[in-house]
Amino acid sequence: MGLKPEGSWRLPQSTTGRHAAKIGDVTLQIVRDWVLRFDVRGPDGLVDRKAPGQPSLLKDEHRAALARIVEEGPTPAIHGVMRWRIVDLCQWLFEEFRISVSETTMSRELRAASYRKPSARPRHHAQREGAIDEFKKTSPRVSRKSRGKKASTRAT
Repeated sequence: MGLKPEGSWRLPQSTTGRHAAKIGDVTLQIVRDWVLRFDVRGPDGLVDRKAPGQPSLLKDEHRAALARIVEEGPTPAIHGVMRWRIVDLCQWLFEEFRISVSETTMSRELRAASYRKPSARPRHHAQREGAIDEFKKTSPRVSRKSRGKKASTRAT
């Protein structure tokens, strides 16, 4: 938790770091860190910011190759799958570049590249345009009039 620069926190110039730490109820090391951050960035340096985190394992060339392979889709004879799953893409990335990423990381990278989950009905890689429409039945439905119920005859 960072200290926000407010007027009530201004200390006299003669105040020692230990005294400032006691007033702020923090350690001396935190006061030293605040002084260094203030010297470099001014009052904005005292505001907490998001930690940078670990840098991404994927470089631009990896992302370009990933986008290319997703756009082309898998070839069943080569890749052994009919459509890409996140786990398949993780395996492909490892085989191609020897980079091991988790499924969560792969999902995050795909979302950042504006890819979404695949459709429920994948398309075969060799399917030509219009093949499904040609296969569909085109004859009109014949409707029959329902027969009336036969009156049951009673044997007397």
